[in-house]
Amino acid sequence: MSTRQWARDLALGARFAVTGGREGWTRALLTAVGVGLGVALLLLTAAVPNLLDGRDRREDSRQDHAYAQDTLRPSDDTLLIAHANSDFRGSDLRGRLVEPEGPDAPVPPGVNELPKPGTMVVSPALKELLGSDEGRLLRDRLPFDIVGTIGDPGLIGSQELAWYAGGTGLAEQLGSPTVMRIDAFGADPSQYTEPLDPVLVMLTLVIFVVLLVPVGVFIATAVRFGGERRDRRLAALRLVGSDSRMTRRIAAGEALAGAVLGLLFGTVFFLAGREFAASVELFRISVFPSDLNPSPLLVLLVAAAVPAAAVVVTLLALRGVVIEPLGVVRTARPARRRLWWRLLLPLAGVGMLVPMLGQGRHNGDFNQYLVVGGVLCLLVGVTALLPWLVEAVVARLGAGGLAWQLAVRRLQLSSGTAARMVNGIAVAVAGAIALQMLFTGIDSQYTRDTGQDVSRAQMQVELPDGVPVAPAAAAFEKTESVRDVQALSYGYAYEKLTDDPEEAARGAQLTVGDCEALRMLAKLTTCRDGDVFALTGADYDTDTPALNKPGRALHMQPVGDPTAPQQDVVWTVPEGVKSAAAVQDPTGNLSSGFLLTPGAVTPGVEKRVSGRLWLGIDESVADAQELVRNTAASVDPLAHTSTWVATERTTRFDSIRTGLFVGATAVLVLIGVSLLVSQLEQLRERRKLLSALVAFGTRRRTLSLSVLWQTAVPIGLGLALSAVVGTILGAVLLRMTATPVRVDWGSVLGMTGVGAGVVALVTALSLPPLLRMMRPDGLRTE
Repeated sequence: MSTRQWARDLALGARFAVTGGREGWTRALLTAVGVGLGVALLLLTAAVPNLLDGRDRREDSRQDHAYAQDTLRPSDDTLLIAHANSDFRGSDLRGRLVEPEGPDAPVPPGVNELPKPGTMVVSPALKELLGSDEGRLLRDRLPFDIVGTIGDPGLIGSQELAWYAGGTGLAEQLGSPTVMRIDAFGADPSQYTEPLDPVLVMLTLVIFVVLLVPVGVFIATAVRFGGERRDRRLAALRLVGSDSRMTRRIAAGEALAGAVLGLLFGTVFFLAGREFAASVELFRISVFPSDLNPSPLLVLLVAAAVPAAAVVVTLLALRGVVIEPLGVVRTARPARRRLWWRLLLPLAGVGMLVPMLGQGRHNGDFNQYLVVGGVLCLLVGVTALLPWLVEAVVARLGAGGLAWQLAVRRLQLSSGTAARMVNGIAVAVAGAIALQMLFTGIDSQYTRDTGQDVSRAQMQVELPDGVPVAPAAAAFEKTESVRDVQALSYGYAYEKLTDDPEEAARGAQLTVGDCEALRMLAKLTTCRDGDVFALTGADYDTDTPALNKPGRALHMQPVGDPTAPQQDVVWTVPEGVKSAAAVQDPTGNLSSGFLLTPGAVTPGVEKRVSGRLWLGIDESVADAQELVRNTAASVDPLAHTSTWVATERTTRFDSIRTGLFVGATAVLVLIGVSLLVSQLEQLRERRKLLSALVAFGTRRRTLSLSVLWQTAVPIGLGLALSAVVGTILGAVLLRMTATPVRVDWGSVLGMTGVGAGVVALVTALSLPPLLRMMRPDGLRTE
């Protein structure tokens, strides 16, 4: 067969698709919408590498610690910068105080000029928030005048909350980890990046496969919209001399036209979605439209693969259909589907994954091709097994009510169509179950116990060096949401053996607090103001006993600018130091050194300590944590507030999990919309049949129930199959990571329930069109 003949037949089919009147256009539009949704998601996936690269590039360009140096001295091109990060109602709030030390001080990306003291530049999202009623509470925390906005180069996302404010006196805090002197913004090129461990790489690969396979299934389903009516119409071509092969090529041309139109629709959907993405934030992630630019090579791949898949799928689908001049031989009892070859795909998938069982993270990287191929075969195996399962089950269904019999008979005549509509949701649920099992199984490997006792305190506030702790504690005690405050101050003192501070041989921590606060660190039988205690029981603490000698002079560690000369402050070990056994503090640590009550603090020492407050929070108060953060900002803009948690996960594991949630949300939306389009297409195919049954007196309630049963039966079978395949895949992936296999039935049922919920919502949305179609005037022929 010549290429010219192929091209002519495909072109003829494309003409039929676009010149077939309202019927042809409706079928083409349904195909285009279904294909377009899948294409839009494929283009979005193709844009992910550029999206991540853009975020990383902007994050690197605004780094303000890579070039910080302790030996950097003030000059015309240096800048003092202090981190004042916070949170607001679950959103990260990135804040910086800046103080230029000369006219050539570096300016952060996205900012035209450094703000002066008392003013700030903010991100567009923060400016909008501060101007709304919702941001009223946040305005109390940022008492600066807004004089400008941060441009896109200085933000990692369109909805990021960020600000730069002018500060003063930052040199006094240079010794703290949040204040530094820099002469440039940007990441250090020599900075070492820790590689991803093999399990996380494998997890990322599996996520991409699980999210993309349902998209491919939906595209393959969409190109067959209107298939039964199209096949019957093709019989007319046989009457005018077309042979069977030519007829199939013409049918492929119709599908090709719908797929090409779907590419256009997909491009429009993608461009519209890209603009919409700039206005939303999902799982703390927002993007700029300019970041969502797919690679040209991947765009070409999608543009070529979708039409080619439409042609191939149509030709394969018509292999089992005999199109003759007098009709389509599809109403006769078809040959039973064979099971043996349908099992080859999932078996091949398991076979690819078996060599990596027990490999874990300590035996090198997983073979990426085997991982992708194995997961792909298992998930695609669902689409091969489901038609056989639906046919085998519905063939044995029988007696029941009239609605049930109508549904069963319809399923027996077209089980393949029913299975095809369910394939996408079944594949998605199977992949979701496997991923949920994998995440649940390895979660403990990436989760650590923080040691924080959340029953004793729920928040912690770190005060900058030299900020008096007593007034700060009083301010928190007046805060509405705070029910308990324990205030301590920490400093470090060392024994100077020579004039060189670097030659210090022994040192100890000095902890200052009232008796109630000190009892959180040690067992104190008696305590009154003026007492000093030497702690015992801490691991590897040999310096405290050696330093615990009356009259020994200990020099307080300097704070502030390390390059500036500072006065020496000495604390002398007094007479009558008591011994106290250390106990676990609320952070889970054993303290060492000396405990001092306020009466034992000598002049100058209070300037060399930094305060820490442990707060008990009344969570019943609205915005309890935000009130604490506002109080901390009023005490000192550099006061750092943190919320305690019993456990925390590694950042990379959390990032991958967040990426999964974002992708799964997009796929769920695609599933829902595509199922709705597919359902409407099925109803349109049966419009005249439904109208005829209503004209003969069939109750609408009976027909509605029969349509619901036609959806419920294949959906139930598809979800059951996806639960089995997903559990098998999840177990294999767990064994690959050397993790004991444990079926999380809650996750299995939960993912299955999500799939059922999507179907239930789609069914509910399709009921109004169904009722409109069940009218006798639907028999009218134009």
